[in-house]
Amino acid sequence: MNHRPQTLTTGRLTTAYYRAGEGNGRRLLLIHGNVSSGAFYLPLFDQLSQQFDVIAPDLRCFGGSSALPVDAVRGFRDWTEDLAEFTAALGWDRFALAGWSMGGCVAMQYAMDHGEQLTGLILINPGSPYGFGGTKGEDGVMLEPPGLASGGGCVNAQLVQSLLSGEREFLRATLNSVYFKPPFRMDSQWEERLIDEMLKTKVGDGMYPGDTRQVPQWPFVAAGDKGVCNTMAPNHSGLSALADAPVKPPVLWVRGDGDIMVSDTSLCDFGYLGQAGVVPGWPGAEVIPPQPMVAQTRAVLARYAANGGRFQEVVLSGGHGCHLESPVRFVEAVAAFVTKAE
Repeated sequence: MNHRPQTLTTGRLTTAYYRAGEGNGRRLLLIHGNVSSGAFYLPLFDQLSQQFDVIAPDLRCFGGSSALPVDAVRGFRDWTEDLAEFTAALGWDRFALAGWSMGGCVAMQYAMDHGEQLTGLILINPGSPYGFGGTKGEDGVMLEPPGLASGGGCVNAQLVQSLLSGEREFLRATLNSVYFKPPFRMDSQWEERLIDEMLKTKVGDGMYPGDTRQVPQWPFVAAGDKGVCNTMAPNHSGLSALADAPVKPPVLWVRGDGDIMVSDTSLCDFGYLGQAGVVPGWPGAEVIPPQPMVAQTRAVLARYAANGGRFQEVVLSGGHGCHLESPVRFVEAVAAFVTKAE
């Protein structure tokens, strides 16, 4: 709890970050997920810093970093270009990169653009390489119109209102039922700290959650072109090209056995919610089936391996935040992977 954020200013933005283990030879950069910050890794810092020089930055629009807009048409590149300047300013030219949830998508894009820098790529319950929402089948066939059932318009309105108002109880419920697998809870000090970090999410034009388009097809929303959640729309993300990246660092794919957010039956996916009868008017599985997010990731990583890369899959006990729910096993898996990768 006693780690204090530092800041580093480049020509692009001011980045807030946490660092521990400086001086260790192995470097590990940790990228957080949506509606969170680098502080979501702090419960692991004492263990990780025994082996790594570890840094967890806040992405733009999150935590203490600059409240700058995100051009979703560029997918995740606003963030990866921020990170490229950040790591250059640190003097980091070789490091392992880990990303959780949306941060896993950012990490995949970074590997596609700067794979030569990475000793290893660690994906923790990452979003599907085909995008979050808006596709069907293991090969990620895009729904029509492109961006349907994805992006800023699919975000829970009560979550957005809670971020705007500072109301903590809905965020607490989200943390403990969506991020984590019940009955797991962090101790009370950490729980309050993580809610504090969620509340630092920048809500506004071009930031969180992003704009939306109204369309005549169920569920009547499609991704816009601005803001955080639209980066993950299938018509913008383009991460399935990871399988064909010219440089292929080894991949460790870590996922929780009880993840309900990134799942083949995701409670955040309109296809699954429609099939379950939660959202009325579902047009059926032929039109909008549940998105098989885990199967899509596995298929892309299998192609990655077939094209000369390699990946390892580790399943931990826990939900979307399995790195915090099973911290000992997570740190052991990361340390073993990085040692072998080097």
